[in-house]
Amino acid sequence: MAPSVRFYHNTPDRLALACELVARAYGSGRKVAVRMPDGASARELERVLWTREPLAFVPHVLRDSELAAETPVVIGDGASASPWPHADTLFNLAPDLPPDYQTFRIVVEIVGQTEAERLPARARWARYREQGLAPKAFDAERRVAL
Repeated sequence: MAPSVRFYHNTPDRLALACELVARAYGSGRKVAVRMPDGASARELERVLWTREPLAFVPHVLRDSELAAETPVVIGDGASASPWPHADTLFNLAPDLPPDYQTFRIVVEIVGQTEAERLPARARWARYREQGLAPKAFDAERRVAL
């Protein structure tokens, strides 16, 4: 079955939105993979998740952890060749198309407000459409569908 693809555009703070959406997905019982551009940004997202509200803890590990298969939220960088331990929901904050996006039920693309973030997002949107998918767009700042 083809994945459902959602783009959250116009995001003033991509990490904050990623944390919010990941927490919501985890709260609804989903297993989540979060694809970051590189190792440093993956560690930064992990730090932000650790420092969220204490009662809003989201169990997470980095992709290379021995506990990745048993943890509901796994964070990794786009350069890693190892497979994701979950195939439910993929959050992509990397600038390129995830090579294994077809294995997920849901793909969420989080796009910032700069042209440097918008241009690669437009290319990803076009690639999804070329693959026969119908991405849905949302304005992350105004919280409305486009």
